[in-house]
Amino acid sequence: MISNAKNGGIFKSNSLIFEEQSKTNSMTTQTTVEYQDCKGNQVHEDELYERLLIIVKSQRTVPGALIPVLQTAQNLFGYLPEKALRMVSKELKLPYSEVAGVVGFYSYFSTTPKWKHTIRVCLGTACYVRGGQEVLKAMTKELGISVGDTTPDRKFSLEVGRCFGACGLAPVVMVGDETFQRVSPSKVNEILNSFD
Repeated sequence: MISNAKNGGIFKSNSLIFEEQSKTNSMTTQTTVEYQDCKGNQVHEDELYERLLIIVKSQRTVPGALIPVLQTAQNLFGYLPEKALRMVSKELKLPYSEVAGVVGFYSYFSTTPKWKHTIRVCLGTACYVRGGQEVLKAMTKELGISVGDTTPDRKFSLEVGRCFGACGLAPVVMVGDETFQRVSPSKVNEILNSFD
């Protein structure tokens, strides 16, 4: 599991909801990205990039800053857009291929928009042996979606993780940053109902 790094309160989690809206004028149709914070306030994409730039610049000289910066970017946007990855690459003076490689390696990171709550069911060895596959089946049945999909109401996205670093607590499910341990298929409904 990737730990949440904190440095003077910079790496604060923001609960944001991703929304795509089509706006049409007489000449073109364009898709814009808008976000809502946990209080329902509109947050513009440009403001999120400004926040990210401040954070990345403050971490330029910190050894090993890449993963914490990527975590922060994902917390800001709900996923890692290419523009954010290019900003991180440029400001940390790292090759884009290195940044993209780290994102591709860790299942925690996502380059596609997720919605309000991202559920990750661990299928690492310990979780798999202790019933992770049955928990995943219960999740797909309860949500009515497959791995990689989002519920029609955009409330939940479902993913598989390979290791959350909590093998002694297997099987493990993460919903956002919240970890549920020793999950059984019968607990799935209770977990889902605990999120609005």
